[in-house]
Amino acid sequence: MTERCAWVNSPDPIYAEYHDTEWGVPEYDSRALWEKLMLDGFQAGLAWITILRKREHMRQVFHGFDPEIIARYDDSDRERLLTDPGIIRSKAKIEAAIGNAQAYLDMREAGIDFADHLWSFVGGAPIQNAWPSLQDTPTQTEESQALSKDLKKRGFKFVGPVIVYAFMQAVGMVNDHETACHRHGVVKAMGR
Repeated sequence: MTERCAWVNSPDPIYAEYHDTEWGVPEYDSRALWEKLMLDGFQAGLAWITILRKREHMRQVFHGFDPEIIARYDDSDRERLLTDPGIIRSKAKIEAAIGNAQAYLDMREAGIDFADHLWSFVGGAPIQNAWPSLQDTPTQTEESQALSKDLKKRGFKFVGPVIVYAFMQAVGMVNDHETACHRHGVVKAMGR
């Protein structure tokens, strides 16, 4: 049997697939990073499996998580989203996504590359951790606190240090696969 991180505890195969192919893989594309940050914000207070099950539909109704389009959402878009049972229908989270799209565009307009900026908080390369178990893994770090503070200053919402740390794990800014997990070494080799 393949050894996986302890958090992969759902019988739904989508969880194992996500863990084995996506979680912890370093992501350097600005738009993809922004999408993942938005999904982590939508996940606040919910199980990640909920987001995984809704992710494809959310991509459709949020126009591929294109910040240029989302930043221009109007009241009819808000109503459309609030009545769609295929997404997380939280007014605060939907408003945050719209505002976060504008914050992303403001950074770009100021000449700041979103990916480069995020990665600067970990020195441009994944932090390689060696946690033996889920209980040893922190829920936030100095890096996630600093990035959270920076994003909030830029107008982002739903980017607290715990959400930001989960995001950093997901996009490979930190390698938090447990040491016994079959993906630990694989992901480590992907670091720049």
